Amino acid sequence: MHQITVTYPSGETMNYPFGIRIANIIQGFGALPMPLAAVSVNNELMSLDAILTANAKVAPVYIDSTQGAYAYRRSLCFLAAIAAKQLFPDRNLIVGQSLGYSFYHYFNDGPASEDDIQALEAAMRELVARDIPIHTEFWSYEEAVQYFTEQKQTETLMLLEMINDPVITLNECAGFRDLQTTPLVPSTGILKTFALMLYGNGFLLRYPKKETPDRLEPFTDDPLLYKITEDSRKRSQILGITSVGSLNRINAPKKIKEYIQVAETLMNKHIAEVADKVAEHSDTVKVILIAGPSSSGKTTTSKKLAIQLKVLGFIPIVISLDDYFVNRDKTPIDENGQPDFECLEALDVAYLNEQLIELFNGNAIELPSYDFKSGSRKPSGKIIKMTGREILIMEGIHGLNDKLTPKIPKEHKIKIYVSALTQINLDAHNRISTTDNRLIRRIVRDNQFRGHTAQKTINMWPSVQRGERLHIFPFQNNADIALNTALDYELGVLKVYAEPLLRLIKPQDVEYSEAKRLLNFLEFFAPIPAQYVPDDSIVREFIGESSFKY
Repeated sequence: MHQITVTYPSGETMNYPFGIRIANIIQGFGALPMPLAAVSVNNELMSLDAILTANAKVAPVYIDSTQGAYAYRRSLCFLAAIAAKQLFPDRNLIVGQSLGYSFYHYFNDGPASEDDIQALEAAMRELVARDIPIHTEFWSYEEAVQYFTEQKQTETLMLLEMINDPVITLNECAGFRDLQTTPLVPSTGILKTFALMLYGNGFLLRYPKKETPDRLEPFTDDPLLYKITEDSRKRSQILGITSVGSLNRINAPKKIKEYIQVAETLMNKHIAEVADKVAEHSDTVKVILIAGPSSSGKTTTSKKLAIQLKVLGFIPIVISLDDYFVNRDKTPIDENGQPDFECLEALDVAYLNEQLIELFNGNAIELPSYDFKSGSRKPSGKIIKMTGREILIMEGIHGLNDKLTPKIPKEHKIKIYVSALTQINLDAHNRISTTDNRLIRRIVRDNQFRGHTAQKTINMWPSVQRGERLHIFPFQNNADIALNTALDYELGVLKVYAEPLLRLIKPQDVEYSEAKRLLNFLEFFAPIPAQYVPDDSIVREFIGESSFKY
């Protein structure tokens, strides 16, 4: 019988029969400090139920790792879908966006009740207690279509229309099957840490932080994020698109062009409404502070908002917070001994506030200019003064933190939180991660304008996320206004740019697992030509040929 060689992290090698299940080779890892979520096989994430068909370097993926936590959370959603099908066979449970350390879920036929949630959680915990294996199954395309037709999973059926693979991979547990979009944990018994909580019209499925997989964090409400999520979902419903499958169905030249025009018009209307809210406080507001995570479209939003403010008679003045960096020799050092350019102390807060006070008192100031090559701040030669209808727009990661502008009275400020919260799902049980949307945006932008490879962007992404967790997300509820910049069609456009970049990452690269996951995800989208994207669209910030200068 043909043998394959497995190399463990210790360097030890063992030979096994061709086609052996991964679950049968994990003894080579030795004693496990905690449950395995999956296994890395030649830098690709695979379930324990998968089989080995080639020589492989393997490594354990625990539930307290980034990839392991992702598998754990997706498995919890799968567990909720199983329990919901058992309890409410005629209702469709839909997974929505993440809110803090939780996923928002709702039923398609109306609000959830406390009794619904209690019953659902009890059923989920029973499944956990039974420790039922989660299997990977391989069905023919025809069999998969027939199954999802019988189950009346129309969103999944529409998704399969984009796939021409003769073999469809499914997850199975307790007789329930769903499309596999990512490897899941090996059994329900691992999924001990969760809780359900009635929220809005549905409920929150709460999950642990990756660092502490055995306990939940105290609940922190995020009403602002929920509001923009609900508003955006309603906007998607107005457009008639609820899933990637329904988006793919209208992807014909005339239909998709019209859809993009309507989507962009709605986005511009939303930004105009923000400008109207600013105008309501025109007698007191002097500065607009805009913040949001990486690749949320802050820069284009600022420029489009400036146009809408001009329509209302304002004279917007854009100030870049990057020009207020302290000189490089004064930049704080992080725990790894590297300059920390993302902390608040990397900015000359005192000087910024001094200049703002001068401006608001009617005095002229000269804006600074930061030279990133020399790491020093210099006068720019640009003089500005506020005499009447002027209003400042400041965009930066610390905009929502009141410590950025401690000397400026609250009534002089309006704080805007910008994010990209995709509202369409792959199907009812498989969501599109906001983080994935932003990462794909950044991969494309970094390559288009900075010459970075997808590999470099993926490698830097954990550091980017760390900065967001420290400096942006804790302050998002300080915002007066929230704006969702996600456009439901954009991933069809970004796919055309991102896929060739991701394919350059090879199995020997540590970033391969993430690249492979993103490629598998993008496979479900029909490509959308960039020529249909308006030149003032937020999407142009990432793909290029924008009418705005950056």
